[in-house]
Amino acid sequence: MPKPVFNEERCKGCGLCTAVCPKKIVVLADHFNSKGYHPSTCIDESQCIGCAMCARTCPDVVIEIWK
Repeated sequence: MPKPVFNEERCKGCGLCTAVCPKKIVVLADHFNSKGYHPSTCIDESQCIGCAMCARTCPDVVIEIWK
């Protein structure tokens, strides 16, 4: 089962990953990271299909897909 892993401290909350997720399970979190950004997060890892579109789109390389 694929699992998206986000490095929330490095995320600047650009939202590019949220736009490309085909399952729409990647969203901006309600909380802030230490830099003051809303980091991206996955709301339902069980729905992840492991396509890695989010990881490929991220300009800061903060997302990994563990299989």
